[in-house]
Amino acid sequence: MFVQRTKVLQISLLAIFSAFVVELIFGLVSNSLALITDSIHALLDSVVTLVLLLAARMAIKPPDAEHTYGHGKIESLGGLIGGIAIFLIACFFIYESINRIQSPPPNVLPGMFAIIGGLYTIGIDIFRIILLRRSIQKIGGTTLKADFYHAFMDLGSTLVAIIGIVLVSYGLYHGDFVAALILGGLLAVLSVKLIYKTALDLTDIISPELVKNVREITTSTQGVIGADPILMRRSGDTIFADVTISLRGDTSFDKAHEISSNVEKNIKNKISNASITIHFEPNWEDVPLDAKILDIAKSVDGVRGVHNVSTHKTKGKTFSDLHVMVDREINLSSAHKISEIIEQKIQEGIPEIEHATIHLEPFVTVPENFDLEDKVTEEKIKVILEKYPEIKKIGRIVSLNFENILKIDIDCSFDKELSIENVHDLTSEIEHIIREEIKNAVITIHPEPI
Repeated sequence: MFVQRTKVLQISLLAIFSAFVVELIFGLVSNSLALITDSIHALLDSVVTLVLLLAARMAIKPPDAEHTYGHGKIESLGGLIGGIAIFLIACFFIYESINRIQSPPPNVLPGMFAIIGGLYTIGIDIFRIILLRRSIQKIGGTTLKADFYHAFMDLGSTLVAIIGIVLVSYGLYHGDFVAALILGGLLAVLSVKLIYKTALDLTDIISPELVKNVREITTSTQGVIGADPILMRRSGDTIFADVTISLRGDTSFDKAHEISSNVEKNIKNKISNASITIHFEPNWEDVPLDAKILDIAKSVDGVRGVHNVSTHKTKGKTFSDLHVMVDREINLSSAHKISEIIEQKIQEGIPEIEHATIHLEPFVTVPENFDLEDKVTEEKIKVILEKYPEIKKIGRIVSLNFENILKIDIDCSFDKELSIENVHDLTSEIEHIIREEIKNAVITIHPEPI
């Protein structure tokens, strides 16, 4: 695709440059100021086409240490320099046209020779228009579109020049100079527009509508609360967007990454030439207090896990309870310091919490893979369970041994009318007795009704 695009631009460049040479030579020989002026317009198109060709080549050059956004700004810089040069030339031809209109008619007037030069350029312009239009339909590209528009403008200016030459042939001696004056004015206007546009490009101007569109796409993505700031700039054909999104404060990192990927995908579906960078920040508004407390507690060094977070109000004051797991090897003094840090951070982050009660628990790392079953341990557990008449049926007992840790899963059936509070008390008591009997055990009892 890139090779085809550059080949088309190369053909267009050679064609329009040949028109510049022919018009300049024929204009000088026939003394046609209009044709000479139009040759400068052809030169402008040659410069623009060359810039587009260079930009197309530079577009694939990867960013480097000195150009982290790539090299697309070379296109704007080249357009600025070319626009200034053409504006100065246009001013010269306007001055020369006005001066010649006020002077006596020249001895040598443009004739058929000048018309032939103009007709050659018209043929070149029609050839470029057809070539570029077909190429745009097949391979697309903003550089080809820009050259297509310039070909149309060059065709119009050449027609104006020929009309001026024809008027001279019918005795209107100043027709050539008037045509040159019109073309000089056209060149001046076009060059000013080019200078203005490229100067704005160099200041990183971006369409507010485009920013608004990106904001709407971002905020409409599921999971996004807000989008601000949105920073955008253009470099060549690429639009760079730096988007900061707000997510619920209790959103997991994996979920935040998924939402960010969706935002990037949605923007690129609408703006194909965009390079997107997404930043996400937590937003704790409308997030339940329990989630805020959980996040604060998990962020404290030494905390291995947090569960059973709850809040309640009494006499207009809010209190919190949470269970915090710490390494089982540390002493009570170290564990208590961790709980104090948690309380302090909760009160700083959530001032409405009057007091936080922290239940410290030992944390045991449970491996994902166990090597073998321990039948002897299972028999010990069965003996313990048979001492409880409340257990109506002993189900599966699975004891998996890994180094010095036992993971024990027990299925027990209780009377279906027994309250859940009584079941919890019984299972807690059984777990405690098993731990007394079997050290380094991680026990899970699954109560079932019967």
